[in-house]
Amino acid sequence: MAQEDSPGDAERGSAQDRHVPVALDRTLELLAPALSGGPAVVVDATLGMGGHAEALLRAHPQLTLVGLDRDPEALRLAGQRLAPFRDRLHLVHAIYDEWADVLADLELPTVDGALFDLGVSSLQLDEADRGFAYSQDAPLDMRMDPGAERTAAEVLNTYSPGELARILRQYGEERFASKIANAIVRERAKEPFDHSDRLVRMLYDTVPAASRRTGGHPAKRTFQALRIEVNAELDVLGRAMPAALDSLATGGRIVVLSYHSLEDRIVKRELAERAKSRTPVDLPVELPGHGPELRLLTRGAELAGERETADNPRAASVRLRAAERIKEAA
Repeated sequence: MAQEDSPGDAERGSAQDRHVPVALDRTLELLAPALSGGPAVVVDATLGMGGHAEALLRAHPQLTLVGLDRDPEALRLAGQRLAPFRDRLHLVHAIYDEWADVLADLELPTVDGALFDLGVSSLQLDEADRGFAYSQDAPLDMRMDPGAERTAAEVLNTYSPGELARILRQYGEERFASKIANAIVRERAKEPFDHSDRLVRMLYDTVPAASRRTGGHPAKRTFQALRIEVNAELDVLGRAMPAALDSLATGGRIVVLSYHSLEDRIVKRELAERAKSRTPVDLPVELPGHGPELRLLTRGAELAGERETADNPRAASVRLRAAERIKEAA
């Protein structure tokens, strides 16, 4: 799906120049047995700028790829990058918990591969005016889909102190959640929040200096919590994982790249639950329909190696898990 260039593309560079896929070789290796040997379908649930998708399409000449993304700009850039494969490509503006509806619309009852590269994308981090990065002053937006209603500024300016403390504690794992929430309420009473610089300065003044020395940037956890809340990321993932696993054909494989413990916990739980037998432990034989649906392909969560982390710092926090469907779900 070739698409027109945006006026700023020349200055910012192509999708290939702006995006280094995380764990690319390992992802290709894990998905290859399910995609080789004939026609196959893979869903890239978080297309981004198309790095993983391009590599998969090049590696498997009979592969059809369905690429989902909630960010129209990501779809546009990926469409340019993947134009040589347009005959084997379906790009869909959708959040990945719409998985089942997308497959139904495309009349695809099952798929052979599923890929999730979670979290904020390189595109969103690099575009200062999106407000994802605390290192640059920008409007407090943080919407992965610019057409969505709720922004980070709205969360900061309208949530109660209790709600703010809850999301900071739950989504940012922030030790000083209540203290930060109270500071936000005091500051917004003087003037509503609209730009990130003011929030960052407030966080520097609120988070104790001792914690700043050992816990990283004081804004890191608050920005993560706001981003997750604005985009309902964990709720979406909790709905998308079962839908993706339900759609896998026997022998199909799923690879998930997570970037913080909250995402990884959801992925781990869903894979582990389907990889165990449901036959009572005191029975000597497996009951029909009670055996495991999945075979885990990784021992725990795999981390990026030192070389990849040096070449691509965004790989430093990745946790990779993969599984294969070994029987059809009952």
